[in-house]
Amino acid sequence: MYYTIKQFAKMFHTTEHTIRYYTDINLLPCQRDSKNCRIFDEQSVSWMHGIVCLKNCGASLKDIKQYCSLCRLEESEENLKARYQIILKQREQAYQKAAEAKATAEYMDRKVKHYQDILAGLIPDDTNPNNWNS
Repeated sequence: MYYTIKQFAKMFHTTEHTIRYYTDINLLPCQRDSKNCRIFDEQSVSWMHGIVCLKNCGASLKDIKQYCSLCRLEESEENLKARYQIILKQREQAYQKAAEAKATAEYMDRKVKHYQDILAGLIPDDTNPNNWNS
């Protein structure tokens, strides 16, 4: 199955411009149809999933490009170890982001409970500085 650039961008919740850029810098493989328009296959989908995942971990475009370049090289132990090190680094960043997101969600849970208590009349509204006593 092949996808147009519009379908592909929609699939990954990004812009056509971003997809074009990724193909132009040789980050994302694509093919061309008879009208020379970019088309994307399942291999492109797989690459884009990897790119999105690395991006979501906080990887820079430079790091993602380095990883993709290594993936295209001939297999070797050195190449495999280099890719492994990139993945380890990105996994650590993913766990750090997850911990930060968890802490933020817990804070928001406390704020929701606080507002529920205010709305229920259980405590006074102490969220408005104009209501604070000096």
